[in-house]
Amino acid sequence: MHAELDKVVAALKEFYAREAFLFAHDLGERTLTHRLAIQVERQFPDFEVDCEFDRLGPRTLNLPHGSIVSTDDHLGKSIYPDIVVHQRAVPNNLLAIEVRKADNHQPLEHDRHKLRALTDAHIWFAYWIGAMVVLGKTGVTSSEVYVAGRLDETLSGFLAQRLKEAGL
Repeated sequence: MHAELDKVVAALKEFYAREAFLFAHDLGERTLTHRLAIQVERQFPDFEVDCEFDRLGPRTLNLPHGSIVSTDDHLGKSIYPDIVVHQRAVPNNLLAIEVRKADNHQPLEHDRHKLRALTDAHIWFAYWIGAMVVLGKTGVTSSEVYVAGRLDETLSGFLAQRLKEAGL
């Protein structure tokens, strides 16, 4: 998992090197997410990288029954991960990334719940790794890593250290 997280760090480093304009003009999270996804895609050439991808084959990604998280659809159950690294046809779900702007004052619990659900091995669409990155104007202000449906403190520390070493 370290190799995958190192690729996320490399993507973030390139993203910040190229996209200062977006932060200078206070563009929205969806714009930032798209531009970050371009850099993520360069790091994972054997996978597809998508934004807001809510499918596994013909099935829609849904939160488990009784979920407390609201979503963007009319049924309130579909999941729209910000960025996913996967192989669509297999399916092989490697990495789900939730992106936040540092000035977004909504509680992080929505994204945390989504990442716990997306990485839960008991759910049919489990991703191997989930990551949350909070984007400040000049670097990542916080990050978390989820594995097997829970926050992984060790990998979260690893990612935070790698981001620090990269100047992010």
